[in-house]
Amino acid sequence: MANQREIIVDFGFDTSMFDGLTIAMLVAGLAITGVASGVLAGLLGVGGGIVIVPVLFWVLSLFHFSPAVTSHLAVATSLAVIIPTSISSMRSHNKRGNVDRPLLNLWGPAIFVSALIGGIMSKFIPGAGLRLVFGVVGLLVAVNMALPKHLVISDHLPQSGWINRAIASVIGFVSSLMGIGGGTLSVPTLSSFSFPVHRAVGTSSALGLLIALPAVAGFIWSGLEIAGRPPLSLGYVSLPAVAIIAPVSFLFAPLGARLAHALNPRYLKLAFAFFLAITAGRMLLS
Repeated sequence: MANQREIIVDFGFDTSMFDGLTIAMLVAGLAITGVASGVLAGLLGVGGGIVIVPVLFWVLSLFHFSPAVTSHLAVATSLAVIIPTSISSMRSHNKRGNVDRPLLNLWGPAIFVSALIGGIMSKFIPGAGLRLVFGVVGLLVAVNMALPKHLVISDHLPQSGWINRAIASVIGFVSSLMGIGGGTLSVPTLSSFSFPVHRAVGTSSALGLLIALPAVAGFIWSGLEIAGRPPLSLGYVSLPAVAIIAPVSFLFAPLGARLAHALNPRYLKLAFAFFLAITAGRMLLS
């Protein structure tokens, strides 16, 4: 037709890559990510986000999403997945009596508030800043996991409530910017104060929920008016990715919790420390 005009819709990414095979591989990859994140959340207490964030970052980069939003999307989506994973893992550990309620009451409010601040501040932190936080802290966590003995600062937690709240605030704030649950930082921190490892892992699963909920709210608010996000995104949270990863991660978290009580995780920790060091290094170089 003479007056016919070509209408071009710009989705902000390369739509030509979304053929049937690519979509199937993407779904399978995200499902495998869910399995790994769920098992690791229960087994090592490191939080599944330490796996989800780099995988989502690479996937989003592969599909040529804007570099300005890929890091934020990976972190926020990981935090959204952590919500059901933490609930599942927390319930499993609570049945075994490994959720320390007094510590949860002491650390919980500070972690909640600091995680909310982290989510809100993400609006003003560039993607390179989030990758820097993930890379540096990830390398430190990898080194800590690879050491034959964990650092021991004291044979008990600090007596001061303010010092405890300060520790919790740092854990909540940094975790929210990394897109991880509480276990990655809280388990080694508690272990350094001679806290029983199984109770540290169990309590950290509950702390992960107190990190993820407010941080997700902050990331949703921060990303509401940002251009270049994938379709069906709520702020910086990719709902399709959450819909794929979260159910799988939720189902496999109890398996990790059971394995934590049946296996010596030393060799698994070494393997994961190696993986994490490579991942953190790549994030720093991205």
